Amino acid sequence: MPLTALIGASGCVLLQIGSAKDVFASFADPLIFLFIGAFILARAIFLHRLDRRLAFFILSLPWVGARPARVLISFGAVTAFISAWIANAATTAMMYAIAMSIINYLFDPRREGGPLVSRSYATGLLLMTTFAASVGGLATPIGAAPNLIGLAYIQRLAGEDFTFQQWCCVGVPASVALFLYLAIYLTLLCRSGVREIPGGRELFRAEREKLGPWTWGQRSTLVACGVTISLWLAPAVLALTLGKAAPLYQFFEDSVPEPVAALIGATLLFLLPGDGGERSIDWEEAAKIDWGIILLFGGGLSLGVLSAQTGLADALGRGLNAAIPTHGTLGLLALATLTAALVSEVTSNTASANMVIPVVIGVAQAAGIDPLEPALGATLGTGLGFMLPVSTPCNAIVYSSGRIPLRKMMAYGLLLDVVGVLVIIAAVHGLVPLVR
Repeated sequence: MPLTALIGASGCVLLQIGSAKDVFASFADPLIFLFIGAFILARAIFLHRLDRRLAFFILSLPWVGARPARVLISFGAVTAFISAWIANAATTAMMYAIAMSIINYLFDPRREGGPLVSRSYATGLLLMTTFAASVGGLATPIGAAPNLIGLAYIQRLAGEDFTFQQWCCVGVPASVALFLYLAIYLTLLCRSGVREIPGGRELFRAEREKLGPWTWGQRSTLVACGVTISLWLAPAVLALTLGKAAPLYQFFEDSVPEPVAALIGATLLFLLPGDGGERSIDWEEAAKIDWGIILLFGGGLSLGVLSAQTGLADALGRGLNAAIPTHGTLGLLALATLTAALVSEVTSNTASANMVIPVVIGVAQAAGIDPLEPALGATLGTGLGFMLPVSTPCNAIVYSSGRIPLRKMMAYGLLLDVVGVLVIIAAVHGLVPLVR
């Protein structure tokens, strides 16, 4: 897909749709640098194993103990929280390793007496890994690639500057509501068959002790992440405490936008101390981020902007509006969210975002409807797609374990898709007018 993004952009120049300067300008969009900074921070978290430290800290809490339901919910909560700040696929890959270590302990063939829990519980733990990662990715703009793609289209095509804080005011409630539903139905449908996992407490404590004391790399990464998040949230805090007319608020609003904040945090990683006398990250490690997603984002944004400039989006919007009459903002919001969710079932959510969101904005503009809510609903809708292994990289990762029957992934995924569409529609329609 990254290659198709480059071919598409190059084709636009060859066909004289736009100049090379105009076509490739989207590859230097400010949100590209938000991607880069966030990806480098995520790489440092993985490198210094902060994800494992957080996971086993939560799992070894006395409240969690070895109760299977509490382990399942706590594991999912950690996964969703991490996924709010790190790409869904990366979060799933990290947490999948932890889930498999727990499952291997529960189903150790060398143990006398057989497995400690039912096979259904293992399925539930793996489904929690992928589903919670996707649900958590809805919370913040950097939680998933489609979020930033949608924000770029909303800014460039709809002319609406929807900030990090405004997104969180909509995304966090939607993510929390979906996770609560996910936790309830996986706990009820994927029972363990035991009241307490034998040796579970000891397992989690042992895994936590293996991590040893906090390292310099972990401390430095935590500081860099804390600085970045603080800079992201500073404008909202200053607006509430000092007012938007305050010089300090104006400074942060004009001089420290989200991409700059992410790059400041990433730069700190190259300056703060790491392990063994090194820095917390070097360029060799930082360069291992997913550059393909960045190219795909740039290429998709380029095509989306050109579709507006050439009138293609308007033509598609008018045609679809005539074929499928919409009745106001709520009707188009529901249609956009459902369409995005359906498309994301059969193709990646990144590709779905590039296909669906520009068309939705075109339809809204052709119908004389404010495009913000439908575009935001379509963006969040592409973060769904829970039914098939091909729907998201997260699903593919856990399905590769061989422990998830396809019919269960489809059945449980369908439940989450249906509720997800309803939650997104309610959150967007109810909260966007309040935060705009």
